[in-house]
Amino acid sequence: MILINENYTKLPGSYLFSEIARKVNEFKAANPDSNIIRLGIGDVTKPLTPAIIEAMHKAVDEMGEASTFRGYGPEQGYDFLVNTIIENDYKALGLDIATDEIFVSDGAKSDTGNIGDILGLDNIVAITDPVYPVYIDTNVMAGRAGELQNGKWSKLVYIPCTEENDFIPELPKEKVDIIYLCYPNNPTGTTLTREQLKVWVDYALKNKALILFDGAYEAFITESDVPHSIYEIEGAKEVAIEFRSFSKTAGFTGTRCAYTVIPKTVFGYTKSGEKISLNSLWNRRHTTKFNGVPYIIQRAAEACYSTKGKTEIKAIIDFYLNNAKIIRQGLTEQNLKVYGGVNSPYIWVKTPNNMTSWEFFDYLLHELNVVGTPGAGFGPSGEGYLRLTAFGTLDNTKEAVSRFKKMSI
Repeated sequence: MILINENYTKLPGSYLFSEIARKVNEFKAANPDSNIIRLGIGDVTKPLTPAIIEAMHKAVDEMGEASTFRGYGPEQGYDFLVNTIIENDYKALGLDIATDEIFVSDGAKSDTGNIGDILGLDNIVAITDPVYPVYIDTNVMAGRAGELQNGKWSKLVYIPCTEENDFIPELPKEKVDIIYLCYPNNPTGTTLTREQLKVWVDYALKNKALILFDGAYEAFITESDVPHSIYEIEGAKEVAIEFRSFSKTAGFTGTRCAYTVIPKTVFGYTKSGEKISLNSLWNRRHTTKFNGVPYIIQRAAEACYSTKGKTEIKAIIDFYLNNAKIIRQGLTEQNLKVYGGVNSPYIWVKTPNNMTSWEFFDYLLHELNVVGTPGAGFGPSGEGYLRLTAFGTLDNTKEAVSRFKKMSI
């Protein structure tokens, strides 16, 4: 008899964004003439920049010549990309990251989900709430989450982030072993200052805890007191793993490239207390279960750091941040409470008149033909909110705001 991993059967319904797609497709089928503006899923609309395309074309040509053809590459990433990442993302901040502490991958989603492979099932996991669903779902799949009871998983520690506490997570009252932090935050678009992030690093140092820090939206930071890397905080190299992505920064949602940083100074422990390098464990996992990012894609990622590439990408980031500003201002003028959108492409909107997240989602879809993401899909503390993204076109962003002005609720 074939036995399954029964943890998968505990997952409720479908993945959040699949459910949104189902609802939108049903509405579209019933209303084929509707002009739907999608500000829900965080996919980008700007194409890859010329510098990136030029690098890809050159790499494709290299693959067609015997003298420059590349076969299997290093699973951890080619030196040319790893060294470029270190020079631009860490040395530029005065941070010392070694080449064997960088692992190039196909996405931060993959890495934040797969990192649990090297972590024991008995760890107590803390998540900020609301939260990116992948953090929770992959812990459910692994068997760390317990049972779903009244909308919460019994073994997870929830750290509410709401307007009541200015979206600043408070240290858990009970001791935890693993802490997921995402800043700038998805879904709320809010941030932590250096001082606020240091609180968490100090906690991790004191309690031998591990911080899983998702910095996928680092490129959108505009304020000087918001750190671009957790390693800017003293002691973080002993307790933190950082995840970065080219998806939203450079439009790689369709080309797939990211990287994870695991300093050799971050350790876990066996049940007998033996100290084990998490870097070595991840390297073993990475080389066993991952084939590496294609050479052509890594050359494209390298081009993001060229002088031309940086200029082009900054223009795209500025474009999305301007969209966020338009959405923030437009919704604020409608007397809606709005958060995020300053250091982030996400705008977190409080639903009007005590509507639930899904009620507000349905209203926007059916009455205004605008698609957002219900906050409840990100966890219990997301109820009563809706996430909008700034990744649309300028015309669609302006049109969506104009439709919001027609709200009758």
